[in-house]
Amino acid sequence: MRKVFSLLLCCALCAALLCGCGGSKAGGGSDIRRKNYSSDELQFRKPADDTPVAVFDTTAGKIVAVLYPEQAPMACENFTALAQDGFYDGTAFHRADYGFCLQGGLNEAGGSTTKWNGSGYPAEVTDQLHHYSGALCAAMNADGEGGSVFYFMQTLPQPPADELVQMMTDAGWRTEVLDTYQAVGGAPYLDYTDTVFGQVIEGMDVVDDITYTQSAAEAAAASGSESAEEHPASFTINSVTITTYGEL
Repeated sequence: MRKVFSLLLCCALCAALLCGCGGSKAGGGSDIRRKNYSSDELQFRKPADDTPVAVFDTTAGKIVAVLYPEQAPMACENFTALAQDGFYDGTAFHRADYGFCLQGGLNEAGGSTTKWNGSGYPAEVTDQLHHYSGALCAAMNADGEGGSVFYFMQTLPQPPADELVQMMTDAGWRTEVLDTYQAVGGAPYLDYTDTVFGQVIEGMDVVDDITYTQSAAEAAAASGSESAEEHPASFTINSVTITTYGEL
């Protein structure tokens, strides 16, 4: 039932995008104004000192994300093990879709793997974690399994379309979830299909800038524009360090 509802949400979202709330933008990624937001929702609470975090050192700056091993144990275990083994070091963000997501996690050959010798793991869904803007998520393959590929939700800080909110309300979604999506934006149609395993707590401006700049470069290259040379074709993850919130 949740997957069916997610498909309905996706259809409604596509209709809303066709009406003009897509990913076009004037100016650079740093023009986005994201408000500081806190609530009782897990992703917007202050973490305890022993909460694990991932620090992404990229060619555009630092991104810090809290991890949630209790809610998404396999996704966190896989990501942490690969990060500690240096799998992500020197890899590029291979997908930048402004207003939607920034994705990485493929090796130089364009492949995905796991700590379990490439064996995938199932989606881990919970009402405690949602695809709010800034969520760190595991991408599922065609078989519905996770691997090394991850993405940051780079959705813009705008509320879902009214029809989506009404559908979520009618389906009994918690008020706190509705309020948070209204406040920070996100992609509710991905809830209960993909895995959320973290949340950006520092460097969302870096996520925004990378996604905007790389999207613009890809669009310029596709159109044959001379401006393609003005932007880097991609950004690189220098390293991913796993530490704790108290050690930041």
